Amino acid sequence: MPDVAVVGFAQTPCVRRTTGTTNGVEMLVPIFQEVLGGLGLSTPDIGFWCSGSSDYLAGRAFSFVSAVDAIGAFPPIVESHVEMDAAWALYEAWVKILTGEVDTALVYGFGKSSAGHLRRVLALQLDPYLVTPLWPDSIGLAGIQARLGIEGGLWSERAMAEVAARSRSDARANPLAQFSGEVDVDDLLAAPYLADPLRAHDCAPITDGAATIVLASGDRARELCERPAWITGIDHRVDSPSLGGRDLTTSPSTVAAGKAAGADGVAVAELHAPFSHQEILLRQALGLGDEVRVNPSGGTLVGNPMFAAGLARIGEAARRVLDGEAERVLGHATSGPLLQQNLVCVMEGRD
Repeated sequence: MPDVAVVGFAQTPCVRRTTGTTNGVEMLVPIFQEVLGGLGLSTPDIGFWCSGSSDYLAGRAFSFVSAVDAIGAFPPIVESHVEMDAAWALYEAWVKILTGEVDTALVYGFGKSSAGHLRRVLALQLDPYLVTPLWPDSIGLAGIQARLGIEGGLWSERAMAEVAARSRSDARANPLAQFSGEVDVDDLLAAPYLADPLRAHDCAPITDGAATIVLASGDRARELCERPAWITGIDHRVDSPSLGGRDLTTSPSTVAAGKAAGADGVAVAELHAPFSHQEILLRQALGLGDEVRVNPSGGTLVGNPMFAAGLARIGEAARRVLDGEAERVLGHATSGPLLQQNLVCVMEGRD
């Protein structure tokens, strides 16, 4: 099977609200031009296109079809879609390249969260018979998870605030972040609760945005990029959708995906943690020690474009290899309620 690598990555600024439509075209056109132009490619050079988005978030059926307008009506393309974070579209594109049918693929994800009430939209991913009709609040559910971890001695409110403070500090080097700057942990702890024990800084912000990654195989990757980020392992696993049927303070699916992907020995990890305590949980599940730099981009606490944030974590991790900053990195994505589904992608540079 051919080796597959990330050769290009681009994303929009993470913003609270955009004026564009929910089909993502206005967000996608500029980053398609950026990533393709940076590689010297055009639409006909891409063998496969795959996207991740949500009709529920867009408020319309087959919204991803409208998004294809960003690619153009001609020449014809081979295209697919997943109704979840575009990190899973990247997995599909990776498999497509492994078949040998194509040697390049472009993956993209987009979400305009500001168009609706995100905390209610996310309730639609819960049990449709017993839970969704109650319209539980997504932040309230995360608060339950955070409280269970605190009562179990796995983390504390101060540890959560330290995650948020570090994320905003690291985001000063990320011009696309929605929030950035130095903040004092004690000041964060003095803020009012949003859903006890969660405060506003513990929760990823409402964000509009998009991201895209270009994959290529073997010699084609070497032609396009001086230092490709070779995918050495990628895996995704699923835990029970029943919130009462699993221990919310652990993530067996992340443990299994990390082992299958070979998460040991990474220098940088970008974790898709929409809540501060979930970064701590994921670090424990993946066995990431203090020597691993986690979320140097600031992570999702400084910008969380739905259905693109997981793909962006893989892209941000890959960028460390592309730029020569790290040899071996990890990108993580999650989907579903309270870390139900988890994908781990390990990449490395080869000089």
